[in-house]
Amino acid sequence: MKIGAALVLLAVGAILRFAIATTATHGVDLRVVGDILMIVGVIGLIIWLIVWAPWAARSRRSSYPPPRPPIDEEERMAYRAEDRYDRY
Repeated sequence: MKIGAALVLLAVGAILRFAIATTATHGVDLRVVGDILMIVGVIGLIIWLIVWAPWAARSRRSSYPPPRPPIDEEERMAYRAEDRYDRY
C-alpha cells in the first residue's frame, strides 16, 4: 500500500465516521465501517513508514559524476576532425 492509498482510506473512514449522520441503516453501521477504514489506513501508513520510507529516502539522494574540466580549443578541433572522418 502506498502512502496515498493509506491517506485516502483515512479520509474516507473519517468521513463515514464523523460527517455522515445516519438515523437508520439496515444491516450496515457506517460508523463501524468508518472505524475499520481508519484503522486499516493507519496500519497501512505505519507499514509504509517502516518498510518503504527508507527506500524512498535513498532514491531521492542522487549522485552526480564530477564535472569534467573544460576542453581547450585544440582538443575541440581534434574531436571535430575525428567526427568528420568517422561519418564516411
